[in-house]
Amino acid sequence: MVRQVIKIDEEKCNGCGLCVNACHEGAIALVHGKAHLMRDDYCDGLGDCLPSCPTGAISFEQREAAAYDEAAVLKAKEEKAAKEKQIRARAMTGGCPGSRMMQFDRASGKQQPSGTEQLQGAVSELSQWPVQIKLAPVNAPYFEGADLLVAADCTAYAYASFHQDFIRGRVTLIGCPKLDDVDYSEKLTEILRRNELRSVTIVRMEVPCCGGLEQAVKTALQNSGKMIPWQVRVISTDGRILS
Repeated sequence: MVRQVIKIDEEKCNGCGLCVNACHEGAIALVHGKAHLMRDDYCDGLGDCLPSCPTGAISFEQREAAAYDEAAVLKAKEEKAAKEKQIRARAMTGGCPGSRMMQFDRASGKQQPSGTEQLQGAVSELSQWPVQIKLAPVNAPYFEGADLLVAADCTAYAYASFHQDFIRGRVTLIGCPKLDDVDYSEKLTEILRRNELRSVTIVRMEVPCCGGLEQAVKTALQNSGKMIPWQVRVISTDGRILS
């Protein structure tokens, strides 16, 4: 059938991922750093993604396309939710050792630095594990009353004093919207809803793709229905704080 669907101009797309978060049907994904319409039958043709695109890469077109399949969209959402639930369950009950929930008591001094760290004066400020947004349990006890840091993966490598200036005193979550095929806003919304957080700090790189992380946090703050103080810090590619 001929109907209206979205069209994405790959030349204009900067890979920010904002359209992925804006598409409630899950029709769009980042492939090799560019947004793509993955399935015609997931696109309802309403264009919720258009206003989110900062480069004007998305438009409408009339063409031969499969009919919008609401049942398929709902099934995909259910499967995605079930998968995320399994990940959270494994994190809470054990599962993969790399995603097992842990909390570190930095304040008491029980977590002593290694010999190398003592010589160099560098001590980790990380207070919990895991740190990946996708793996963190939404109801972990360390979220309650915490100051939350949501950071892009690259920031810790670009900014030399990341532990001292950003991780210290905060619960840390990291992610990359360009590499992870997931809508962070859904997970972050649940974390904000289920816990009484004191503040949220977003640390991102200056590159456009990091805008997806910032937008996901803003969406989660809005959807949570809570008034939580928040701020955004931007790191340059050469390791400076820009704002």
